[in-house]
Amino acid sequence: MVDVDAATRALFEGDGTKLYDEVLAAGGIAADDPRINPGGALHAAHQLLVSMGLLTRDPRSSRFTAADPAAAQSQVVAPLGQRGAELLAESSAWAKGFGALSQAWRRAPQPASGPVTEIRGDAIDPFIASIVADAEHELLTAQPQVGRNAAALAKAADRDTAALARGVKLRTLYQHAARRSSITHKYVATVTPQGAEVRTLDEFFNRLIVVDRMLALIPGREGHSVALAIREPSLVAYLVDVFERHWERARPFSNNESSMLRDIAAEQRAMTIRMLIEGHADPVSAKRLGVSPRTYAAYVADLKAEFEAQTRFQLGYTMGQSGVSGHEKPTSTAPSD
Repeated sequence: MVDVDAATRALFEGDGTKLYDEVLAAGGIAADDPRINPGGALHAAHQLLVSMGLLTRDPRSSRFTAADPAAAQSQVVAPLGQRGAELLAESSAWAKGFGALSQAWRRAPQPASGPVTEIRGDAIDPFIASIVADAEHELLTAQPQVGRNAAALAKAADRDTAALARGVKLRTLYQHAARRSSITHKYVATVTPQGAEVRTLDEFFNRLIVVDRMLALIPGREGHSVALAIREPSLVAYLVDVFERHWERARPFSNNESSMLRDIAAEQRAMTIRMLIEGHADPVSAKRLGVSPRTYAAYVADLKAEFEAQTRFQLGYTMGQSGVSGHEKPTSTAPSD
């Protein structure tokens, strides 16, 4: 078999094809043609075609003539296909081997690198995929902002439905702002029929993934470029407790939720009031609400109109005179879960 690689294929597709077409059209090429002799422009292509059996020498006329490509193809393509199948099988076997080691690593009470492992950059997404794939009982996830693109959510939906199919229980927590995202609605519509539960909350919280209550993944101080994998049982239990407290106060997310929209709007209004009273900058307030700065500015504008205020100072004064603090409990119109 010809030893093929990318460079050989480029030669074949370029000068090789050109030479083959010329020989085929002319009925052959002289063996002493300077272009195919050592140092000639088509020497390398000629050698390749001869080695592949695409050009054969006629001893009677000392010319090279073209041969049927079908025979040569079987000598190149079939072995490559066999090699590819062998590599896929070997890759699968290696993946299973590493999967067993990964499960042993995550279940170890004191991993060699300690109870906290730092994961950086491009290694984060593959790590998340691997821990979700290894989940056996439960996945708890918190996604504080809407800004996940369609491709990321589609990938997450495939990953999560595979876990649900294995019998893993999945609970996901978003901010209320996620209800305005069509791609998030699509994700919810995909996973909830499989048994997943999704809720939303008014306030900001940090990103969190907990697998089987044995491993927790949180952001590092450097944001999305660093993640911390925590295996220390007490820390994981603490993070689960934080999640459960948020979960109890959150509202179920469904694609048929008209009865709940009024309550959610009231909660977002109350949090906007708290952000104003506490004096947070607009970018900080927008992030805590999980909305864009423009949307947050619209919330503030609505409050100005509601309290007939021209400036934020007037708004704060009027709300203070009215006893509005943002901590008033809205009247619920939706049934409790």
